[in-house]
Amino acid sequence: MSGWISVLVHTPAHAALGPVLTYRCAAPLPAGTLVRVPLGKRETLGVVWQDAAQESSGEIDNDKVREIAGVLDTVAPLGEAWQQLMRFSAQYYQRSLGEVALAALPPQLRDLSPLQMQRRLLRSQRGAAKAAKATAAESHQAVSAASEAAPSPPVPALSAEQTAAVAQIAAHEGPFLLFGATGSGKTEVYLHCVQTLLAQDPSAQALVMVPEINLTPQLEARFRERFAPMLGAHAVVSLHSGMTNPQRLAAWLAAHEGSARIVLGTRMAVFASMPQLKFIVVDEEHDPSYKSGEGARYSARDLAVYRGRLQGAKVLLGSATPSLESWHQSRPALDGGRYQRLLMPGRIGASALDLPLVRRVDMNHQPRKAIFSLPLLDAIRACVARGEQSMVFLNRRGYAPVLHCADCGWKSECAHCSAFRVFHKADRTLRCHHCGFTERVPRACPGCGNVDIAPLGRGTEQIEEQLEALLADIRRPNSVSAEFPEGEPVRVARIDADTTRLKGSLQTQLAAVHAGDVDVLVGTQMIAKGHDFRRITLVAAINPDGALFSSDFRAPERLFSLLLQAAGRAGRDATLGKGSEVWIQTFVPTHPLYAALKQYDYPAFAQSQLEEREQAGMPPFSFQALVRAEARSQEAAQAFLTAASANARQDMATWDGWADVLENVTLYSAVPMAIARVANVERAQMLVESPSRGALQRFLAGWQGVLHATRAQPECKGLIRWAIDVDPLAI
Repeated sequence: MSGWISVLVHTPAHAALGPVLTYRCAAPLPAGTLVRVPLGKRETLGVVWQDAAQESSGEIDNDKVREIAGVLDTVAPLGEAWQQLMRFSAQYYQRSLGEVALAALPPQLRDLSPLQMQRRLLRSQRGAAKAAKATAAESHQAVSAASEAAPSPPVPALSAEQTAAVAQIAAHEGPFLLFGATGSGKTEVYLHCVQTLLAQDPSAQALVMVPEINLTPQLEARFRERFAPMLGAHAVVSLHSGMTNPQRLAAWLAAHEGSARIVLGTRMAVFASMPQLKFIVVDEEHDPSYKSGEGARYSARDLAVYRGRLQGAKVLLGSATPSLESWHQSRPALDGGRYQRLLMPGRIGASALDLPLVRRVDMNHQPRKAIFSLPLLDAIRACVARGEQSMVFLNRRGYAPVLHCADCGWKSECAHCSAFRVFHKADRTLRCHHCGFTERVPRACPGCGNVDIAPLGRGTEQIEEQLEALLADIRRPNSVSAEFPEGEPVRVARIDADTTRLKGSLQTQLAAVHAGDVDVLVGTQMIAKGHDFRRITLVAAINPDGALFSSDFRAPERLFSLLLQAAGRAGRDATLGKGSEVWIQTFVPTHPLYAALKQYDYPAFAQSQLEEREQAGMPPFSFQALVRAEARSQEAAQAFLTAASANARQDMATWDGWADVLENVTLYSAVPMAIARVANVERAQMLVESPSRGALQRFLAGWQGVLHATRAQPECKGLIRWAIDVDPLAI
């Protein structure tokens, strides 16, 4: 006689069915087993969510309980720690448990038919078996070679600061915040800690996360160089959205089965099934990319800290400009700090005094329409004459953010978004960076017919064009590149989202920079962090002032971080770094942010920002959530939020024991989002704030039912969707 099992399936948070459904199965299955189950007229992937089969309680009609379609018995059940991570993520970020758990699995596990899935799994397992044999053979060869000669590869000697950091990590439980200057050797600390772990525990696994896909291959190369000779090439795998579905499935299976000892990845990797996880690294922990912007809007950094506590793994957060939340948590334990702060202020191969000199250029004293000040242009020319490289940073792609007509005031607005279409001169298009709507540049103003329409502002395309013109009269001196020898014109290259769309193009362009084929590199934040450009001695930031006066209270923090990360690309080679410089072109050179940047004084900047936030009652001294609504009209979106707020005050106030919760929670008025319309969908938001994380969480959990009920009201007919964003990074 068959029994009952509970199965977790992917259902939205507002679905009438719950995420855990009951099915009939011929034999009991352990929790975490992957199964295929019928759901409506389709089949879907599910996860068994109980240890034992249920007996009929009379509450469910036995005739309506359906049989599971199959068991993926080629995949070991997901462990209890992974299941608990899913429970916590769903609860904290206010999403359906099934939505979070099933989305955390590789797409092929979720999307293939049973027959296709079995074939792919068997194929992946055959590949894993070959990998295991190759790993064993490589390990045997490494052992044989070690018996005849010195082991390979040599491990770099640690500096005094690195040695102290490694010793503290070994002696304490953490979590740790490694605050190290750019070029201080944080990556070597990661490598050393992972190597020590694997030497002590042959079955241990390590997770190393980076914020962006384009940084993964560089990090992967360093880890493979260090660990492939001792563990085999297949012991290091990557997990990120740039991989093909078969690649992601194979990497996930290797991590799940334990054959992958080191997993490198972006934020999605925090959900990888790693039963023997003992060490977690979050590199550039401050980066906003660790916060998901859709679905379950989770913070991979915060979940990494929780997962470390859950699985008994040490957690190491690293950054030259830590997030203010992490910096606040790393204050002394007597003052309530939860992280242990590790300091590495000096660069490898150079003293702290050899950090690039920061120069501020007052653009008020330059020609009004000048893109480059004369002193900066002279500095770039001198850099080229020495055979060194320069980097010009502007975090805006395209040629210009707006085209406009001076006669009638027409601007290149997007017909589908409350934003302007960006002028891209390379293909003569106006392109919306929000919905993708693209048109050819008109020959004349659509409003009045004026043929003299002009760009407003500037982007990386324009910077590249201007530099090529300004440097056209000089030639390369002695060149390090055979591909681009001396006497040739200066080469200006641009790296941004437009030039790196094709697969492999980013790696090709970065290789050209490393090889010395590029004299001046122009780009967005893609080039400002994580890259080890050895010959760059000058970095210039063009007009970064906008963030200083933003309505977003986090904008100064992001600007300081981005500028300091960009500055860190200069002077990384000790033989070239003594004359390295960072140029900031600004209209407010006396701003305290630039003063702190000039001294590389992140602690002073962080202290001033935290004092301001404490006075204003902003994070990390309060806790926030945003409820966002999308509708056919702005009125409908705001009406839903306003009604949900009013219903919360009326209904929840009558619940027993909820008076204190409501007193500790503030619901602000509904307002349009900064970009109120995207792809003809109107968007509004409401801020929810509390001085207590527990009170906010309890309120949001109780408010879910009120939100669902409000959604069904007639006045909310135009609503398309709504979602809660806990701990939002942008308001």
